[in-house]
Amino acid sequence: MPNISKKESVGFQLNKITTEQFAVIKDSYDGSEEGIGMSIELKFGLDFENKLIASHVMVQYEQHDKPFLIIEIANHFKIEETAWSKFSSDNDKMIIPKGFASHLVVLTIGTVRGVLHSKTENTDFNKFLLPTINVTKLIQEDVELT
Repeated sequence: MPNISKKESVGFQLNKITTEQFAVIKDSYDGSEEGIGMSIELKFGLDFENKLIASHVMVQYEQHDKPFLIIEIANHFKIEETAWSKFSSDNDKMIIPKGFASHLVVLTIGTVRGVLHSKTENTDFNKFLLPTINVTKLIQEDVELT
């Protein structure tokens, strides 16, 4: 369990944004609103040497169970030394409190939303906006990373 109380703030800053994936598969989309679905996937990464946590959000739009729009963005956050040491249980494991992990994901979802708009602007795919997402349903416990 991390040694950070719920009221204690964690010092961090956005260090880098990367587009891990972006694809539009036009042949999988028939132009109608029928059979459209969306899925979201979260994952985290660590850079122990530079004290970075990467929050990845991948969104996939599908029509009739075939993906037609895929985007994955990672926000890389530099964590202050004090918080980093409190997250560390040993050199091989980190435990990120669910509230802080959720905050990083919310920021990354906002980045995904902006990149998606930018990359699809002036195309038929710009109408696929990323809706609001209840991150508390996606992250229900502390995140353990190795």
